[in-house]
Amino acid sequence: MYIPYGKQSISEEDIQAVVDVLHSDYLTTGPKIEEFEKEVAKYVGAKYAVAISNGTVALHAACFASGITKGDEVITTPITFAASANCALYCGAKPVFADIDPNTYNISPEEIEKNITSKTKAVIPVHYSGQPCDMDEIINIAEKNNLIVIQDAAHALGADYKGMKIGSFGDMTIFSFHPVKHITTGEGGMIVTNNEEFYKRLKLFRSHGITRDKDMLEKDEGAWYYEQLVLGYNYRITDIQCALGISQLKRLDKFISKRRFLTERYNNAFKNTDSIKIPYIKEECNSSHHLYVIQVKNRKEIFDKLREAGIGVNVHYIPVYKHPYYQRNGYENVCCINAEKLYKHIISLPLYYDLTEEQQDYVIEKVIEYVKNIVQYSI
Repeated sequence: MYIPYGKQSISEEDIQAVVDVLHSDYLTTGPKIEEFEKEVAKYVGAKYAVAISNGTVALHAACFASGITKGDEVITTPITFAASANCALYCGAKPVFADIDPNTYNISPEEIEKNITSKTKAVIPVHYSGQPCDMDEIINIAEKNNLIVIQDAAHALGADYKGMKIGSFGDMTIFSFHPVKHITTGEGGMIVTNNEEFYKRLKLFRSHGITRDKDMLEKDEGAWYYEQLVLGYNYRITDIQCALGISQLKRLDKFISKRRFLTERYNNAFKNTDSIKIPYIKEECNSSHHLYVIQVKNRKEIFDKLREAGIGVNVHYIPVYKHPYYQRNGYENVCCINAEKLYKHIISLPLYYDLTEEQQDYVIEKVIEYVKNIVQYSI
């Protein structure tokens, strides 16, 4: 038996949706892309959405649309996948790492403020594990300093912040549809915004910087005519992927409800075990529960034992600036104390829609067994 930390849930309806596209006239640049965009925009409450090939390039596109360029600085969290910082590098800018809140593991607004300089152009808060950041404070800081806010909501599709869906507010918000996320398109991503100018720039960037929109052309030589206006990329997504996404989106609330149920079972099982620290959720937030992250001492020993028992635990994340690439490129003296302390203790346990209660009970049993055998420690 092997229990991964996350995986997709594919129904017969999902499969049929893909088959239907394979029988259609369009495999890419067709009608399913716009349909998926409209459905996601409607779900989160945004005016515009741009579907794109994956979550990483969604971040790259958002940085481009923001006008981020060489000499700029972009503040983000170290406790995230490297893409949240790499996207600034893609544009020639410098990522700056602000430490986290030790309770929520999200970027600290106070630490953002400490790291703002005259070069700061944007902030990329990451809604870690699906729990929204303190967005009122972050947006207030951004407005005072004329900064753009790009929310990395790769973990947070369907999450609420003070009654508002993540994606319904702020400059731009990105989502990921990787197989371990709430819904999947295989690979895929989305940027949502309420700003029409950002929307136009995002669409240009996704497809070589080329447009046929007569309102954007410098001249018009006929119906066949198009122009490259900026240096874009081929970051297009396919109709095949979007058909799967449309079908999956219909079950998103059901997926989140199951994740919430499983999270509560974990919490109830671990809450009286002094040597395990369970996640903290702020009252004004409804997490989408992408990850279930515990803290333990002797993490390596417990991690290895769980892997040996067929439980595909993981660690989210190594502080980005600790990666060799960053260490070789000017980040060797960076230290975010809370992030580094957290990294020493965290383990992500299996959490996904098709995880059964029996499988979860096995995970719980093994975690408690190994924690008790290896260490008696209260964090």
